Amino acid sequence: MKEIIWIEKYRPNKLEDIVGQKEIIKRLRSYVVSRNLPHLMFSGPPGVGKTASAISIVRELFGEEWQSNFIELNASDERGIDVVRYKIKNFARTVPLGKADFKIIFLDEADALTSDAQSALRRTMEKYTSSCRFIISCNYSSKIIEPIQSRCAIYRFKPISDEAVEERIQYIVEQEGLNITSDGLDAIKYVAHGDMRHAINALQEAAMIDKTINMDTIYQITATAHPAEIAELITVSIKGNFLSARSKLDNLLLEQGLSGEDVLIQLHRAMFEVNLPDKLKLKLFDKIGEVDFRLTEGANERIQLEALLAYFAITNEAL
Repeated sequence: MKEIIWIEKYRPNKLEDIVGQKEIIKRLRSYVVSRNLPHLMFSGPPGVGKTASAISIVRELFGEEWQSNFIELNASDERGIDVVRYKIKNFARTVPLGKADFKIIFLDEADALTSDAQSALRRTMEKYTSSCRFIISCNYSSKIIEPIQSRCAIYRFKPISDEAVEERIQYIVEQEGLNITSDGLDAIKYVAHGDMRHAINALQEAAMIDKTINMDTIYQITATAHPAEIAELITVSIKGNFLSARSKLDNLLLEQGLSGEDVLIQLHRAMFEVNLPDKLKLKLFDKIGEVDFRLTEGANERIQLEALLAYFAITNEAL
């Protein structure tokens, strides 16, 4: 029997099912009630309900005919100007089917569109407003040109709160007949970091190993270091014990298989929890940002992370 992907199985079918975005859902509901829709732009991090909101709006507006009056395109796959000139334009110019007053085009990850494609899209949005509405989804609204932003009602989605993640995970656990420990639930909230999609996928992967889900399983299948290990790495290096800190780093990189970027991101998160003087934290945050830039530019991750630990030790001694 084919395994059902839970992120699809538990996808919201109506606006009220979307968690963690109460104020936005309330405003979107008014469009469904009035059966009138402007062009919309959803921006925010991954896994916070942008795509689910767009599809829920279409389902509630058009009912059973929603698939005939809706097209979804992922701009990261089809990002050139030809997509706007042909696929989008051809769909926009056709008459809505059934009792629908307009069609809806959903452009996911629109910040991946080239500038030429966005310029062509701007004209298409203006020309076919009477028969078609656009819902544009992006992670970074700054990458969308101003003429498109000015034509849209902009909704900025926030990361999902830990409480909302916990509520949804508990619901799925009950539906699937699983057991989850309190530390396992805390681990899911930690690795999700506001991304509901990541939380649900982590739960399903853990459930394939064991029906009882605990902290160790979650960290193992998500390739995440235990926060206590990261905090200890910081503490040891701050105390000046470089060789011990380097040994702990080796464990994370070689035995647990984490990438240098993974370790750096967790170091950054852990810095907010570690009890250090503010002046020292400022210096360390500045250095973490510098190392992150170097890794992005292709520097050797092992050398950069060891240099970071050495900097931790030297800086504390200098204060």
